Amino acid sequence: MEQKRNLKPKCELYHDHFENHKRYPIQKAQLIIADIPYNLGNNAYASNVSWYEGGEIANGESKLAGTQFFKTDKNFNIDNFFRFVKRLLKPEPKEIGKAPALIILCAFHQLAPLIEIAKEHGFKTFNHPLVFTKNYSAEVLKANMRIVGACEYGLVFYRDKLPKFNNGGKMVFNHMEFGRLEENKIHPTQKPLELLKKLITLFTDVGDVVIDPVAGSGSTLLASKILNRNSYGFEIKRNFYKEAIKNINEVEPTIVNGQKTVQTNIFDFL
Repeated sequence: MEQKRNLKPKCELYHDHFENHKRYPIQKAQLIIADIPYNLGNNAYASNVSWYEGGEIANGESKLAGTQFFKTDKNFNIDNFFRFVKRLLKPEPKEIGKAPALIILCAFHQLAPLIEIAKEHGFKTFNHPLVFTKNYSAEVLKANMRIVGACEYGLVFYRDKLPKFNNGGKMVFNHMEFGRLEENKIHPTQKPLELLKKLITLFTDVGDVVIDPVAGSGSTLLASKILNRNSYGFEIKRNFYKEAIKNINEVEPTIVNGQKTVQTNIFDFL
């Protein structure tokens, strides 16, 4: 008879701000992934048809006109964020190829400032930023008059030693497909699950710890749970937190004869 046992990685999402992390029993991370606020302020929907009622200029402005994605989208404290990262990343190991990493997903205009701020906190970054390419764009207004953005960006940071890197003997380019979002999108800047799974697989092994200090939709924790990584996250907005918890709880990773499989009633992830 085929043997099956449930693998129960830790997967904890806290309805709190990451600056309150000392309240919680969190293990130090092999990888921290953060999709930080873009600091767009009240122009969050400026190039999107959502600015107008029903997506039509003739209908006048919608309730999203002149608004932020969320309250922290104009005053995110990046220095406090890096202090959190320094406390929660695992210490530098003696072995080569075991060091932890930080991935920040960000807007194009944040790339250069983040590199400089990271240096002040003792972090290096690779020469090439991550570029996630899409075959669609949210910048639909006046698309017949200008070039629109169809990329998202990220940076990989490390301290003194190069981080763990599971490339399987193949070159990994700094550009990769962003992919399509799942049907149950619950956050305005949500990232595709398959993209997060790829990044987590590159920089961690089964059983490692992944932390997302600004969890949003909880997709990082969901991807980590599927891949049998332990994960912790923080989300201060109650509606995002509740939906994220619902999605996370519906996924159960299992082991069948030593092979990782997933049982879920949401998506066929693998």
